[in-house]
Amino acid sequence: MPDALAQALATPGLGWLALAAFLAGTVRGFSGFGTALVFMPVAALVLPPVWAIVTVALMDAFGPVPNLPGALRIADRRDLLRMLAATLLGLPLGLWVLQAVAPEVFRYGVSLLALGMLFCLIAGLRYHGRLGPGLIFGTGGMAGFLGGAAGLPGPPVILLYMASPHPAPVVRASTLSYLFLYDTLLLVFLIWQGLLGGVPVWLGLMLALPNLAGNVVGGRMFRPGLEKAYRGAAYTIIAGSALTGLPIWG
Repeated sequence: MPDALAQALATPGLGWLALAAFLAGTVRGFSGFGTALVFMPVAALVLPPVWAIVTVALMDAFGPVPNLPGALRIADRRDLLRMLAATLLGLPLGLWVLQAVAPEVFRYGVSLLALGMLFCLIAGLRYHGRLGPGLIFGTGGMAGFLGGAAGLPGPPVILLYMASPHPAPVVRASTLSYLFLYDTLLLVFLIWQGLLGGVPVWLGLMLALPNLAGNVVGGRMFRPGLEKAYRGAAYTIIAGSALTGLPIWG
C-alpha cells in the first residue's frame, strides 16, 4: 500500500469527512449547488487549507458526472463561457491568498462565508438590475477568487442565478454545470502549481465515492414542483456544517 494512501486512511475525522461528502453530494444533486458549502467547513476542521481545496476539487470532479449531461443540455451556455473566462483571472489570485493565510484564518473564513451565503439565501436578497455581460463577467471573477482562497466558488454564481429570470431547472443546470467546469479549471491550476499530489489526492479519490452516491440520490430526488422543500433541506444542512466548522467548538 502506498504511504500516501495509508496516511489518507489514517486521517483523523475521515468518517465525518465521508458523511459530509455524501450530504454535500445529495444537496448538489437536488439543488445544483452546495458541495463546498456543506463539505468545506467540515474539511477545514481536520485538513490543512491546501489539502482541503485539493480534496474537494477531486471529489467534486466525479460526483456531479451522473447529472452533468442533462444539465449541460439546458444550461445557459453563453453566460457559462463568460463566467469561466473571468474565473481564469480570479482563480490564480485566490490560490495565492490560500497559501498565504494561516489555517485558523482559513477555518473562520470558510465557515463565515458559508453562513453569509446562507443568510443571503434565506433573506431572499436578490439583484434586481439587468444581468448584463459585465455583471456576469464580474461574478465569474469573484467566484474564481473565492474558490481559490476558500474553496467556495458557488456563492456569487448562486446569487446571480437566483436573480435571473430562468426557471428552477435552468438555474439548477447552469449552476451545476459552472461548478463542474470550475473544478476542472482548478485541477489544471493545482497541477500547474505542483499542489496536486500525495495524501489529499487519495482523500479526494476516496471521498468521491460517497459524494457520487449522494449526487445520484439527490438527482433522483429532484422534482421542480418541490423546489421550496429542497431549499429548506439544503439550508438546514449548510447551516449545520458551517456552525460545526467554526473554530469556537474546539
